[in-house]
Amino acid sequence: MIFYGEVVNEWHSVIEGEALVSKRRISFLGDIDPNTGIVRDPHSDIFGENISDKILIFRGGRGSTVGAIVIYSLKRNERAPRALVVVESDPVVVSGAIFSGIPMVSGIPEKVFGIANSGDKVRLWIENVKAVVEVIK
Repeated sequence: MIFYGEVVNEWHSVIEGEALVSKRRISFLGDIDPNTGIVRDPHSDIFGENISDKILIFRGGRGSTVGAIVIYSLKRNERAPRALVVVESDPVVVSGAIFSGIPMVSGIPEKVFGIANSGDKVRLWIENVKAVVEVIK
């Protein structure tokens, strides 16, 4: 299944990896341990999972502006996701992705949550200024 979105932070190759999917918003300050990449919010639908090297598909960000620094810390600690894919963008996640050089896609349709599951293979590329997100079952 293929979804199209907006390129937030451009990249120059095909990105492939394992999906980690959350139907909820994520606050990087508090929900994610910047030293390990583990989701520590017990109310999260991905509690205990590690976002490191995953293609993180989620509704969008919530919370503190310090979340951008947490995203940067994840990158510096080599615990960042391979890419961020969101339904709704927000300034905190966008700035964190840009500061950290993490590829980001925004505006994918919400129906992704009915298709993509954690553990699925995902492939991203840019085609005619649009981001293409392919979920491979």
